[in-house]
Amino acid sequence: MDARFLGIAELVKAPPVAVVVDVMRAFTVAAWAFAQGAERIVLAESLDDALALKACHPDWVAIKDGPPAPGFDSVNSPGLLRSVDLGGRTVVQKTTAGTVGALAVKDAPLVLCAGFVVAEATARLLRARECDSVTFVVTGEGGQADEDLACAQYIARRATEPVTEAAEFLRRAGESRAAAELAEGVRQGAHPDDVALCLELDRFPFAMTAALEDSLMVLRPYAVPPLTGDAPI
Repeated sequence: MDARFLGIAELVKAPPVAVVVDVMRAFTVAAWAFAQGAERIVLAESLDDALALKACHPDWVAIKDGPPAPGFDSVNSPGLLRSVDLGGRTVVQKTTAGTVGALAVKDAPLVLCAGFVVAEATARLLRARECDSVTFVVTGEGGQADEDLACAQYIARRATEPVTEAAEFLRRAGESRAAAELAEGVRQGAHPDDVALCLELDRFPFAMTAALEDSLMVLRPYAVPPLTGDAPI
């Protein structure tokens, strides 16, 4: 598999397969939303778009980065979201990097959104689809966020090698600037458990696929059955 690792600004055209990585915290939050029963997640272009969608659909749950704000139901924190019942609900999510990255590749035939919590399922789906060329979109810090790059590199290796040791990739993510800012309270709208939750390897058994539905970029969970010959994690 030919793997490329690009920041959002480096994307020139939609690749055939894109894996958009945001470990801290957009796609960890998305995975938790699905685990809490959400049916789908609409990735909003802007805060105004998220509020407009919420106004049209009052039963939808709107989530944003940073501190709580009028019109939004919650913030982009897995630690806070894990206790929310989202059974059958639609979530609207707008974040600084993750949702921006997914929207940047919305025309790609296959878009996966990932973090460590869905790493194995994401790699398994890439193997199942026999993807020859994959562009990993490293969303944080202009493509330099080490937690996102480490996760992308781990998924790429796990998609091609029968056995992959995750410890070094998780160590890099745990020592990243994003992890430090969350731990030190620099980033608002956070829970003390957020870093640990973002570093839980393969917490969930599903991948997450994003595609255009009636002009909206919609993220959904995707169950990936084990493949014959899969090695244990």
